[in-house]
Amino acid sequence: MKALCRHFGNCGGCAFQDLSPEEYRALKQGEVAKALARHGIEAPIAALVETAPGTRRRATLKAAKTGNDVGLGFHAARSHAIVDMQECHILTPALVSLLPRLRELLRRLLKEGEEADIGVTDTQSGFDLALTLPAKSFACEMGFLAQWANGRKVARIFVNGDLAVQLATPTIRVGETDVLLPAASFLQPSHQGERILQAAVLVAMNGARRIVDLFAGCGTFALVLAQRASVHAVDSDRRALDALRDAARSGRGLKPVTTEVRDLFKRPLRPDELNPFDGVVIDPPRAGARAQSETIAQSRTARIAYVSCHAETFARDAAILVRAGFRLGEVKPVDQFLWSKHIELIGTFERQPEWSRRRKN
Repeated sequence: MKALCRHFGNCGGCAFQDLSPEEYRALKQGEVAKALARHGIEAPIAALVETAPGTRRRATLKAAKTGNDVGLGFHAARSHAIVDMQECHILTPALVSLLPRLRELLRRLLKEGEEADIGVTDTQSGFDLALTLPAKSFACEMGFLAQWANGRKVARIFVNGDLAVQLATPTIRVGETDVLLPAASFLQPSHQGERILQAAVLVAMNGARRIVDLFAGCGTFALVLAQRASVHAVDSDRRALDALRDAARSGRGLKPVTTEVRDLFKRPLRPDELNPFDGVVIDPPRAGARAQSETIAQSRTARIAYVSCHAETFARDAAILVRAGFRLGEVKPVDQFLWSKHIELIGTFERQPEWSRRRKN
């Protein structure tokens, strides 16, 4: 029996640490199977691809000050109470080691009874912090913040959306390319899980020469796909696309990468815009991509790699594609959300030959 976190049963971050490996894998695969079945989708489900404990590189923590003490951690299960985190089997060891120092910082910044949200990301060049604090001026604390950050491997601090301290630019490695992260950038939860998904996307897009990457962010897939094919990356986040573009320009041996700022929920790529591409990669947020899936279904696109962090919206969109003549191959669940019901997954869709012949005629 593996050792359980001391907070298990209280902290809302984990719900299934006490399951046997067999029970746990069955639970995760079952979540995918149930979602597909609810939408009438039949597809093989691969064995669960597991990521290691202690590899999650980003988190949003809660904090509250009571007296001179600061409670810092995740909410308790089904509660707004904060579990004061003394250990965590999910986060990277570096993030766990930062917790006492964050308490030290918040003890200075918070008053009795005040609460805060702390977004923290463990990057190659140091921690990237985003503090959401009670509304007031922190101008007099800037010197203290810079002094605190120095020597604690903190690269950058935002306070209530404003840049307060920058000692370095937070950087991550995507494939063979370094990306300078803008503020509040989306990242896959773990570097390990990211590599697993990238490998699966590369297999799905093998042989494609022109690829469109939808909801591309900072280039999680675009920068590895560009080692083989030209890529058009689309996202609503201009700063993320700027970071992707700059990284692609500095990368070695990459095929052309173009970018387009566009809200794909309001203005999905039209069928005629999709038709020139050999393959589509799509990695939407939890809400999925119903509108974009409908236009893909109307296009001549032959191959899709769909990455999702929500099995239900994946299955809903898969049903749209299957009805339009796509065949869903093996669905691969990737366990990036350890000991919870949440699951990352990737599915590959290909046009059925009969449908392709009908479209050409």
